[in-house]
Amino acid sequence: MKYMNLGQACKYLNVKSRNTLKKYINQGLPVIIINGTKRIDQLDTDKFMQTHKK
Repeated sequence: MKYMNLGQACKYLNVKSRNTLKKYINQGLPVIIINGTKRIDQLDTDKFMQTHKK
């Protein structure tokens, strides 16, 4: 799925807490907000994870 809600993004990233997802967002994970609805692009998520790979 291309655009995920926050719950789906947590599952995709295999994180148990939305607080962890919020930390990722604060570190630069892009969020799309339309009329108060938040979505995260799967491609942006993959890029974010690649940039934090050591």
